[in-house]
Amino acid sequence: MVPTMIRRLGHRFAAFFRATTPDPFVLAVALTIFTFILAAVATGAGPRDIVEAWQGDKGFFSLLAFTMQVVLILVTGHALASAPLVQRALGRIAVLPGSGASAAFLVSFVAIAMSLLNWGLGLVVGAILAREVGRSCSERGVAAHYPLLSAAGYTGLMTWHGGFSGSAPLMMTTEANVARFLGDEVAAEVGTLSFTETVLGPMNLVVTLGLIVIVPSLCAALAPRGDEPSQSMTDYLGRNAPTPAPPLRAEATTWPERIEESPWLVALIALPLAYAWYAWLEGAGFGKLDPNALNLLFLTLGLVLHGSLGRYREAVANAVAGTSGIVLQFPFYAGIMGVIRSTGLGAMLATWMTSAATPQLYGVLTMITAGVINLFVPSGGGQWAVQGPVAVEASSALGVPLSQAVMAIAYGDQLTNMLQPFWALPLLAITGAKARDIIGYTALVMVAGALWMGGVLFFW
Repeated sequence: MVPTMIRRLGHRFAAFFRATTPDPFVLAVALTIFTFILAAVATGAGPRDIVEAWQGDKGFFSLLAFTMQVVLILVTGHALASAPLVQRALGRIAVLPGSGASAAFLVSFVAIAMSLLNWGLGLVVGAILAREVGRSCSERGVAAHYPLLSAAGYTGLMTWHGGFSGSAPLMMTTEANVARFLGDEVAAEVGTLSFTETVLGPMNLVVTLGLIVIVPSLCAALAPRGDEPSQSMTDYLGRNAPTPAPPLRAEATTWPERIEESPWLVALIALPLAYAWYAWLEGAGFGKLDPNALNLLFLTLGLVLHGSLGRYREAVANAVAGTSGIVLQFPFYAGIMGVIRSTGLGAMLATWMTSAATPQLYGVLTMITAGVINLFVPSGGGQWAVQGPVAVEASSALGVPLSQAVMAIAYGDQLTNMLQPFWALPLLAITGAKARDIIGYTALVMVAGALWMGGVLFFW
């Protein structure tokens, strides 16, 4: 009875968002216009001030370096996944599910597990696994709903901030970062927080373990059964369905071709790349894996597993086509972040939301505030810069542990990732799915996650 009700609710959510969700670029432009109007009305900022905040040093072009990092995560991850050895490994995993429900569970579980290690790893692995499981199920005649598989591949972004790459917990581990984001005076008062108090603290362990069980189980429960409508990858994508990696090229005959295909040239560049990654790992540790280190790892493994510069170049060329959404939309969100931060709109919203908080309600209200801000500032670090100072001061005034304040922001940030397609762009590029077809499922996951995380924050 309950599984049937969940599936019906999922169908209604999916139908609603499929009919109402705009294209991600249209949404980015609409949010930009709405932010302009909101900043003018709420803060009294003039048109010139708003436009300058939008395009200034902290606005439109402030995320160019980060945009390139995300593009490289997508490209190097996609190229790595197309290597023959990785394709065979993914193929063995992809044949494990014998039903649409088990397929959705597997994709979601792996995406969440990888995201707890690193958000970029979880995003790319979740997307690629969704695609490969979808292809395998389609070939084997297993009724797996491809939009749901794509949504399941994205669910890791609702757990990442409670993992080892979480921006808010990381920002509290060093005095320099605390002072940078909260100011010297606040930093001197609150000090630092270790991972054992935030990510590895008992509250976050309860929240995260619960999400590991709840989210994949919900994805499985949403899978169509029997005669219920279902779209395989082939049905959904048609001619645009991604195909396995092409076979190796014919044997090289000219000396330039021999150089391109030579494994020795790969070894000459892969060895220093591998050493550079080892040196970084020895100094920073896997728990602080950042986009640059992840890209270095993906690049090194991709070169080695493809075995030649020519084959790797072709794999990268195939992957680059899917980065257009990221390149186009990230500057618009950077502009929104600039307006939110420079006009004081973000701090105003955070103050207003937490002003009515009691010690018991503080965590829930902070999470809700973070979720709202994340719709406009979909960056963990940017969100912490906007909301962190207000949340820390409020927690101190109410006597709430600082670790709870930090994790409440983290939970709100990851929660509305399920409604904001910003981070879904790499996944959409890899799977070929459309945002309007996955948001219905991820929105329902968001509701379940909100109940769980909000409940833990309220009763903790």
